[in-house]
Amino acid sequence: MGLDPVVGKLPAALQTVGATKPASAIESFSLAVLAACARVAPVVKIQSACYERYGVDGMKALATTLDSAREHGFEVILDAKRGDIGISAEHYAAAAFEAAHADWVTVNAYLGADGLAPFVKHEHGAFALVRTSNPGGDALQSLRLGDGRSVAEAVADLVADAGKATIGGSGYSSLGAVVGATKPADAARLRGRMPHTLFLVPGYGAQGGGIADIKPCFNADGRGAIITASRSIIYPFATDDADWAGSIRRAAEATHRELSEGLRA
Repeated sequence: MGLDPVVGKLPAALQTVGATKPASAIESFSLAVLAACARVAPVVKIQSACYERYGVDGMKALATTLDSAREHGFEVILDAKRGDIGISAEHYAAAAFEAAHADWVTVNAYLGADGLAPFVKHEHGAFALVRTSNPGGDALQSLRLGDGRSVAEAVADLVADAGKATIGGSGYSSLGAVVGATKPADAARLRGRMPHTLFLVPGYGAQGGGIADIKPCFNADGRGAIITASRSIIYPFATDDADWAGSIRRAAEATHRELSEGLRA
């Protein structure tokens, strides 16, 4: 489940709170979403930007949300898309794992392997951007290099190589890859290049990705991918819906059934 709280999309009562206390509104919403989806969605991907925009108050709301996610038993991905080199990358890794206590963080792979290393050496993990679901990503990620690979394929090879040393008993590396559900043909090729890499797959649901689109993200044994849906789960209600938390729970359950049945077919 992707948790991307936006004040203008919240239930009416929380939008009223959000007019003067936006961080408080998104915190209340986030905690209700986590409670509603506990034991339905195993993983929550929390979009850091939705909280960071509100400064200190927003960061406090993020900290409370992260604490609640752990208390509910979610595996926690901090979607912060960090990217830097040297000591700066070390600081970002410490912020994600030592301060925020996330299990995973999303990172930008375009600074190379040395920018990725700090995020996978503390018994935690990272998902590196490889093939994103946004249309604008095509302008860079689809470009062909002199050796015939696309830029996305070159980054996939870098991620696979950088993660080799962290492959554990599960057969997967601690360095995963973000591969969008809206790029199924690319996903199939990338899966072949990264057999030991967990895929974090955005774009399912409201962004247009369906069951047929996500199947290439899995290995032949049906493992290796985490499918994320955000808007279709956390905003299924009318703003005046008195049981909006119940609507979220039902949307999460429906997504769970759809994925379970569709991937078995």
